[in-house]
Amino acid sequence: MKIAIGSDHAGFEMKEAIKSAFPEIEFVDFGTNSTESMDYPDTGYPAAKAVAEGKCDKGILICGSGIGMSITANKVPGIRAALCGNTDIARLSRLHNDSNILVLAGRFTAIPYAIDITNVWLNTSFEGKRHLNRINKIHQGER
Repeated sequence: MKIAIGSDHAGFEMKEAIKSAFPEIEFVDFGTNSTESMDYPDTGYPAAKAVAEGKCDKGILICGSGIGMSITANKVPGIRAALCGNTDIARLSRLHNDSNILVLAGRFTAIPYAIDITNVWLNTSFEGKRHLNRINKIHQGER
C-alpha cells in the first residue's frame, strides 16, 4: 500500500511519528520537513492530487486543527477527506464514506491516539451496498 502523507509545521512531529509507527507502509512524503512555519496548501494539494490521480492508494494529511487540510484536500475532485478526532469516526469514515484521505489535528490529538486513529482508518474497508449510491452522488456533484 502506498500512502501520500503531508503536514504543515503544526503536524510535522505527528507525521513523522505515524511514518515510524507503520514501517510496513510505503509513504510518499509531500513535506513539510520541519516545524518552521509554512502554508498547508503547499503540501496538501500535491498529496491529494497524488491520491486522486491513483499515484497513491490513500492519503494522510495533518495540520494544526485539521480544518485547513480538510478544506484543501476536498477541493480536489475525487477526494473524500475526513477529519477524524477519534477511532469511531475514523472507522465510519471508511465504512460508510470510503474516505480516501485521513485528516488529523496536530494540535488537538495526542500522537499515540493519532496512531490508533490511523490504524483503525487504514484497516477498515468500505462497506459498499447502500453507501455506494451516496458516493456516486458525490461524484455527480463534482462534475
